[in-house]
Amino acid sequence: MSKNLKIIFLSTIFFSLFPLFISAASLGEKASFYIDSSYDLQKRQEITATLREISDRAYFYIDDDWWDNLSLQERTKIPDALKGLGTEFENKIYPTLTSRFGFEWKPGIDKDEKIAILIHPMVEGAGGYFNSGDEYPRVQIPKSNQREMIYLNASYINDQNAKSFLAHEFIHLITFNQKDKAYGVSEETWLNESRAEYAPTLLGYDDVYEGSNLQNRVRIFLEKSSDSLTEWKNEKSDYGVINLFTQYLVDHYGVEILVDSLKTPEVGISSINEALSRRSFKEDFSQVFTNWTIAVFVNNCQISENYCYFNPNLRNFRIVPPVYFLSLIGESTFSITYSTPSWAGNWYKIIGGKGTLTLEFDGDDTADFEVPYLLCDYQGVCGMNLLALDKNKNGQIAIPEFNTKYSSLTLIPSVQPQITSFMLNYPFTWKASVVDKTPAEKEAELIKELLIRIESLQKEIARIRALIAQYQGGSTPTNIPVSFKFEKNLSEGINDPEVVYLKIVLAKEGLVNGLKNNEYFGPITKATVILFQEKYKNDISAAAGYTISASGFVGTGTRTKLNEILLR
Repeated sequence: MSKNLKIIFLSTIFFSLFPLFISAASLGEKASFYIDSSYDLQKRQEITATLREISDRAYFYIDDDWWDNLSLQERTKIPDALKGLGTEFENKIYPTLTSRFGFEWKPGIDKDEKIAILIHPMVEGAGGYFNSGDEYPRVQIPKSNQREMIYLNASYINDQNAKSFLAHEFIHLITFNQKDKAYGVSEETWLNESRAEYAPTLLGYDDVYEGSNLQNRVRIFLEKSSDSLTEWKNEKSDYGVINLFTQYLVDHYGVEILVDSLKTPEVGISSINEALSRRSFKEDFSQVFTNWTIAVFVNNCQISENYCYFNPNLRNFRIVPPVYFLSLIGESTFSITYSTPSWAGNWYKIIGGKGTLTLEFDGDDTADFEVPYLLCDYQGVCGMNLLALDKNKNGQIAIPEFNTKYSSLTLIPSVQPQITSFMLNYPFTWKASVVDKTPAEKEAELIKELLIRIESLQKEIARIRALIAQYQGGSTPTNIPVSFKFEKNLSEGINDPEVVYLKIVLAKEGLVNGLKNNEYFGPITKATVILFQEKYKNDISAAAGYTISASGFVGTGTRTKLNEILLR
């Protein structure tokens, strides 16, 4: 996280007028620090901390109050954790990131080559933060610590992701020197965070997916995939969309795009466009973003290399959009009105109906809409097109043989303004309608459709039977303890004791049978959870606080419904 302060630059002369010298520190030395109360667990503004580890390039300070409340056993683990973090910083984080992005300001405002790393307890979900105000003298920023420094959450000091959080915050320190000081401009927060979010992947920390920062960001994105990329509210959903977009950007255009966009006086979208042009890519940011919104839905290189991830850990990643079903009998119409912020993906899948599908789109006249749509047939062949809009942001297409030749249409609208002010929502409406056919045409199409569906179902039944055979066997629990309560997020690929009770509930709901009640959350379990989410979509959405998509991910809303069922 980067806490950017809007500073009026008085030129580099100002810094030279106020030289600051902090003498070399020694282990055990205490120092007072200003901290950000919005991150601190106790909302403090100032703390005292003790220097407990020194490496060649860093001082590691630990909050005294937090340290004093640790047990003796807990304290014994801290020195090894700090040494490990220091070694990782010296040998991997610092040389790798500085060789790519450039150096932090050094010796900097404190005239000391080492950076300060202050560890104190923070609010849940915060891995750390950077405060650019620390790079200014106190005559300019009264609560400046007058150091090159970053802050880490004490709660994660022994966590495998501590090194990822350190790398993330160090990128912010580099960015201040390479952008703010070099060009006298502040990077737009979303792009500043994009570079920082990619640092763990660049360093190989996300290679082991289980428990990684990348896995956490994927879960966050799946919970709220339509969050704006550029509208930064410092919420966890912001990090999900930023990470997944940046993974795609670097997959297709290289990490040099992030580097080149840093080494320019341009900021935000303009700097990405400059970097793409500098590397002779034909796409601009708008096209990259549009391709990404398609990729997170289809993630299939066979359709197009533009519509997939290359990262092995993301090859099976894709969102599950809300599905809108048109009646198979008679004429059918469905109309939806939404609003969207700028640079946010929206996905709507339309199935069902009989005959010619007419799709009408009407967007806010003042917005710059892009509306790609994906049309798929029953053989799994999909084609991507762009809906042509007039000056009033209206567009229409007619698709014959829908639900006979074509199985689905997915609409992916987004607003893509070329200005830097993103804090607006834009309304739009889409309407899907199907014109009925003659009785003879309907009967012929129905027979053809049934034969195709029977064949498809037979293949699916065979696949499911094979999976059931794979996971069946042995005696398994059949009862749930009275005191049990679902408390964890659950998703495909994990092994966890709560999965056993999840399967028992799903079986009692009549959604699956014969599945071994082990701790493995496999594809059958995911498919069954999707059925459960579709069955209780209204209840789960109410508990989650937003309209969920049946993704098979067991989050807050789904857990609430599961626990409600346990009380029956």
